[in-house]
Amino acid sequence: MNHSLFVTKRDGRTEYIDLDKIHRVLNWAAKGLENISVSQVELCSHIQFYEGIRTFDIHETIIKSAADLISKDAPDYQYMAARLAIFHLRKKAYGQFEPPTLIHQVTRMVAMGKYDKHLLTDYSTEEFEKMDGFIDHWRDMNFSYAAVKQLEGKYLVQNRVTGDVYESAQFLYILVSACLFSNYPIKTRLSYIKRFYDAISTFKISLPTPIMSGVRTPTRQFSSCVLIECGDSLDSINATSSAIIKYVSQRAGIGINAGRIRALGSPIRGGEAFHTGCIPFYKLFQSAVKSCSQGGVRGGAATLFFPLWHREVESLLVLKNNRGVEGNRVRHMDYGVQLNKTMYQRLLQGEDITLFSTSDVPGLYDAFFANQEEFERLYTQYEQDPNICKQRVKAINLFSLMMQERASTGRIYIQNVDHCNTHSPFNPTLAPIRQSNLCLEITLPTKPMQNINDEDGEIALCTLSAFNLGMIESLDDLQELSRLAVRALDALIDYQDYPILAAKKGAMGRRTLGIGVINYAYYLAKHSVRYSDNSANILTHQVFEAIQYWLLKASNELAIEQGACPWFSETTYSQGVMPIDTYKKDLDTLCNTPLLLNWEELRESVKKYGLRNSTLSALMPTETSSQISNASNGIEPPRGYISIKASKDGILRQVVPEYTRLKDQYELLWDIPNNDGYLQLVGLMQKFIDQAISLNTHYDPKRFTDGKIPMKQLLKDLVTAYKFGIKTLYYHNTRDGSDNSQESSFPILPDEGCESGSCKI
Repeated sequence: MNHSLFVTKRDGRTEYIDLDKIHRVLNWAAKGLENISVSQVELCSHIQFYEGIRTFDIHETIIKSAADLISKDAPDYQYMAARLAIFHLRKKAYGQFEPPTLIHQVTRMVAMGKYDKHLLTDYSTEEFEKMDGFIDHWRDMNFSYAAVKQLEGKYLVQNRVTGDVYESAQFLYILVSACLFSNYPIKTRLSYIKRFYDAISTFKISLPTPIMSGVRTPTRQFSSCVLIECGDSLDSINATSSAIIKYVSQRAGIGINAGRIRALGSPIRGGEAFHTGCIPFYKLFQSAVKSCSQGGVRGGAATLFFPLWHREVESLLVLKNNRGVEGNRVRHMDYGVQLNKTMYQRLLQGEDITLFSTSDVPGLYDAFFANQEEFERLYTQYEQDPNICKQRVKAINLFSLMMQERASTGRIYIQNVDHCNTHSPFNPTLAPIRQSNLCLEITLPTKPMQNINDEDGEIALCTLSAFNLGMIESLDDLQELSRLAVRALDALIDYQDYPILAAKKGAMGRRTLGIGVINYAYYLAKHSVRYSDNSANILTHQVFEAIQYWLLKASNELAIEQGACPWFSETTYSQGVMPIDTYKKDLDTLCNTPLLLNWEELRESVKKYGLRNSTLSALMPTETSSQISNASNGIEPPRGYISIKASKDGILRQVVPEYTRLKDQYELLWDIPNNDGYLQLVGLMQKFIDQAISLNTHYDPKRFTDGKIPMKQLLKDLVTAYKFGIKTLYYHNTRDGSDNSQESSFPILPDEGCESGSCKI
């Protein structure tokens, strides 16, 4: 190598190349890590030095070299690559490795229009100096390489056109904390800011994409999930489309309930014309969803819901598949099919399901959600009415079509609407649950709008976060973490803006939160229990009891301090009814362990003082936000010890937590023989979770005769999920043979809005 070569520095100056400097940076990045070879990184970088080479390019090359060495045998390369990437990122953001002071950063960024100007009016210079003392910039070095690239790609404030980055992670964490607690009394807010900063910057609490990327910026819409119900009128359809566009543009994932739209051929205007049916309006909603990206962070995405007994259901179930033509397909949304006990009974008894247009059967659609006995009465009554247009289909044929499409596309989801209303924090006669969201874990009341300014409509919003079970030493830790998470997210409800009145009314009235978990697989591995053999049942019961109890306790404390949510009377909590009162008792055959916490004392306090939040919990997918914490995804078993994910920065490798120590304790997805154990665990979680759970089913064709998954198996799993009170089913995953038991390769899915992604966190 020629030491007389000139290199071009980031500021445009040139100087002689200093190979010792490169070597010092590599040694710094490797310090304290195991099975790391600096010389191996240098060798693998294959840097071709030439006159004028940019230091920027040298740095990127050695980062990629370290990242390419990440493996099961040397997982710490993910931390070496991360440190090099952090060094690179800070140089880009600040022109130096050492970050500026907090007040300097905020002043500069407010002047550039990148940070919310209210930061400078809400806090004094003295408070900024104290917050500066809270920051531990060395915590940046705890990120894995995949986390740094996700941070840089999605979360850090930047110019997405030029690629310029303006901050590093610890400024993100402290300023999210400062924004959320800005309205707290001056004498207490710095304490909450420090405690919340410590919780999120040490990965004990995981935040969703909208909060991570948005809070501290001038954009103030941070709800991960938006539920919009459409009525059966052109005005309502237009209002729904307008609401979709507004919220997709502001990073939210969308759930659309379109079950009220009448079927093809139904009379309109007293028989003056025939209705064009659902598909043209679904196409309108699809166009609205895809009309704009979510703040440049991810593309718009939505799930649309309809009941299994809708007269067009056979056409609607195939909208996503690759057969057919554009005229009868709407492929760029996902679909949620709504079932209840009546539908399952018809299947199990070998009977027919009768299909209706909602417009022809008054009261049936509302009863489907609000009153199961009334639905059964009306349904059988309308079946016998010769004056009503109807169609009969064998239940087994209809269920088989639904499950076939679920298997072939992976994206036909299931909502058990009776469980969503009988095991619910809402009184179904006052506030029925008529839909879920993009990721099938938010179950909140909605009402159709007749226009975009309709004061009587209700759009449901939910704000998410998650506890990192891998960072919890004792279930007692959940008391403080619950207090911080509930207070921060509740404050966000007041902090954010609402572009639509129907959303603001519901948000302020119900103050709904959805707090879930990440790193469940790691938690099981640490305790030497597994998904498939019932060994995790008691542990899971205890963990989720503690989560729900302490979340309710935190919301109750906040209600004592600030008042219950205005629409608390529409919850079952207001009647003293807890999740432990309404779960499916079939679960007792799986785990009959006693409750460990004082639910009766909590019940009385909730009846007396109320809750600040109508809902507290939901278990969401966390594909991206779990990467930030170097955690396993939500409640999912890992597909491999190393996940290999495609991104705009190339391949990102991430090793499961504590692989070297716990590799024999992890149960990998495709080693699990069937869905039974997993469904049981999710049922036990659902006993306590007051909203729903993003549950995926998984099938390896090699486990079945001729490599074909029997319909009988798909229907068995569906009925098992229903038996254990599960509210929703998310993805159907089929093993394609491209992954092995050590590594798994899969793309980042387009539902990132649920974070966390439109509702993923």
